Amino acid sequence: MIKFVTLLLLSFSLSAVLADNARSYKLPDLRKEYLEASKDENAGVRFHAKMSAYREDDPVVLAYKAASEAVMAKYVWNPYSKLKHLKTAASIFEDAVGMDEQHPEIRFLRFTVEYYVPRYLNLSEHLEEDKEVIITGLKQHPRSGLSTVMARTMRDFLLSEEHCSPAERRELLEIRI
Repeated sequence: MIKFVTLLLLSFSLSAVLADNARSYKLPDLRKEYLEASKDENAGVRFHAKMSAYREDDPVVLAYKAASEAVMAKYVWNPYSKLKHLKTAASIFEDAVGMDEQHPEIRFLRFTVEYYVPRYLNLSEHLEEDKEVIITGLKQHPRSGLSTVMARTMRDFLLSEEHCSPAERRELLEIRI
């Protein structure tokens, strides 16, 4: 009987831990944490530690895990460590895209990372294809599965700086979100 009660308590404890773990990887929270991580080194270290512990296979969450690696590349000083984080990010992005090739948020995260990686590292090979998937997803909003806030963020990012051609820019300006 004691073994049964112990086993029962252990299973409830494990269920609680797993449920708490699943809650900590909610997309609205990850979006906020990623934004903070991109601006603040302490937030970046916390976000990277959290995402390094992620072991599930949700492709969008995996994309945030990849983004956390790229954020760490921003904060480390050693060039070898920077390159290691960027290569790890690229590998995780490949896994995430392989799981859901048409998800605009995955492609957006990879696009933002690759856009800011120095071209001589040859780690920015997906910019055009990612931009195409992003724009298609924005055109399909809300059927694309993107939240309105995320869709606006993506559109506004693409419209800023020199991310798009004049034709793409016109296309994006016509999208009402």
